[in-house]
Amino acid sequence: MKRYIFVSVLCCLLIVGMIGCSASSKTGQGEAQKPPATEKSDHSNRSSGETEGKPQGNESEQNKPSDPALAKLDKLSLEEKVGQLVIVGMEGTTIDNATSKMLDTYHVGGFVFFKDNMESVDQSVQLFNSLKKANQDNPIPLWMSIDEEGGRVTRLPEAFVKLPSSGQVGKSNDSGLAQEFGSQIGQRAAGFGLNMVYSPVLDVNSNPDNPVIGDRSFGSSADQVSKLGIAAMKGIQETGVVPVVKHFPGHGDTSVDSHFGLPVVNHSMERLNEVELAPFKKAIDEGTDVVMVSHLLMSKIDPDTPASYSKPVITGLLREQLGFERVVITDDMTMGAVETGQIGIGEAAVRSVLAGTNIVLVGHDYEREEEVIQSLIQAVKSKRISEEVLNERVLPILRLKEKYNITDQPVTGPDVEKLNDEAKQLIGQIS
Repeated sequence: MKRYIFVSVLCCLLIVGMIGCSASSKTGQGEAQKPPATEKSDHSNRSSGETEGKPQGNESEQNKPSDPALAKLDKLSLEEKVGQLVIVGMEGTTIDNATSKMLDTYHVGGFVFFKDNMESVDQSVQLFNSLKKANQDNPIPLWMSIDEEGGRVTRLPEAFVKLPSSGQVGKSNDSGLAQEFGSQIGQRAAGFGLNMVYSPVLDVNSNPDNPVIGDRSFGSSADQVSKLGIAAMKGIQETGVVPVVKHFPGHGDTSVDSHFGLPVVNHSMERLNEVELAPFKKAIDEGTDVVMVSHLLMSKIDPDTPASYSKPVITGLLREQLGFERVVITDDMTMGAVETGQIGIGEAAVRSVLAGTNIVLVGHDYEREEEVIQSLIQAVKSKRISEEVLNERVLPILRLKEKYNITDQPVTGPDVEKLNDEAKQLIGQIS
């Protein structure tokens, strides 16, 4: 009996031992396998002194999205950075020595084109392609820009059926038609390889005696201008062309044409917020990329300085109050409102950049274009414009060019027949 009990106990001990070995073997296999995701993430939280995994800081840095615009900015020379602050005009229909110097010496950020630059479709395409080719040794592609609003403000060759004015589109009060209107403006520009249009107009036509706006506006109420202007803006954006909303802070209730003199706006801030500023605020909320600041004297904001180089207007009102963080461009600095001022165009350009502007537009006269560029270069070299401010102004420009994939690639040209058919359909719908 004792022998039987002894054998039974021995058997039990053997069985228990075999079970323990089996469990131990399975645990060892599990540890040798790749840890699950939760365990793997724990490794990333180890300190930099531990041997397994990478420090959290390094992993975070590796996973941080790269900023190609910032990388490009770091490689630009002082002159190349200043060049990005300027868009200039050119004379004639082919590249001349002055235009070559703008590219080779001053590395300008882009060009604005007018009617006398565009005699025909083929000539225009050839000119634009030749400018892009001439710019290929520069590190940043060109803005190729144009005033194209429809109606009486058009620069395109006579081969195109004229688009209706914003005022005609406004009579329909149809945001769908307004978006199609913007899309057609963008398609025409894109066909030429142009990548920026100074449109839509967001001025509220509240003064019937206004000598410069009139039917360039979508209407006489802030609500209508906001509704249709932003629809047109989105129509341009969808074609891959950059729309520039204008003329901030609002040119609709003026009695002087800023091409010839300095208009003065005397409205209170309450009125400005309700009317003039409302479409721009809406456009900013809806993602506008560029705002054009006009040559207006806003007496209740800055009674001494035109808006185009006023820090209270550009930084105080547009950037801080309305929250606009992207690209600000001036209206053409060769207009009479600036020329009749007490300071020269070069000094006005420097003050504009210091006030918060990213791009100074100089549409005419090679000597004045050169004066602006040299004044900006000197201001940077003398530290009047600090390196920090210069970089702050240039970086949004480079980011915008990245966003819209701006390149110097040539184009074959627009399909004029197709675009004219679409224009006729739009005119028929509006009529």
